Amino acid sequence: MGQLRDIETQINEMGFQLIGISPDRPANVRETSEKYKFRGPLLSDSRMTAALAFRLAYEVDETTLQQLKNYGVDLEEASGEKHHLLPVPAVFVVASSGIIQFSYVNPDYKVRLHPDLLLASLRSARR
Repeated sequence: MGQLRDIETQINEMGFQLIGISPDRPANVRETSEKYKFRGPLLSDSRMTAALAFRLAYEVDETTLQQLKNYGVDLEEASGEKHHLLPVPAVFVVASSGIIQFSYVNPDYKVRLHPDLLLASLRSARR
C-alpha cells in the first residue's frame, strides 16, 4: 500500500481515486490509515465479504497461523473474526460504469504491482 500511497496524488490528478480494502477490523483500519498517511478511503473487510466476492480469499492453514502468531500477528484479533481468511493482494482499476479496466492479482504477497504499471493502466483507461 505504501507504493500506491506514494503515487496517490498522481492518481487523483488523473481523475481517479485510490480506495483500499483491508481485512482488519474498523478500529485497526483507522490506525493503519493514520500511520501510513493514506488519504483515500481505507475500508474494513473484516468479514472478508468483498474478498470472497472477488474470489481473493484464502484460508490460512494451522502452520502458517502459528507462524503469524510467532511474528506477533493474531488474525482473530486483527479482524475480530474467527474465519482465518486473508485476501490475495490485488489492485483493480474500475471505470465509473463499474467495468473493471485493469486488474493485478498475485498470490505472492512479496511481489507487488509496480506504481509505473498502475499509472500506465490509468492513462490507458482514460482514453
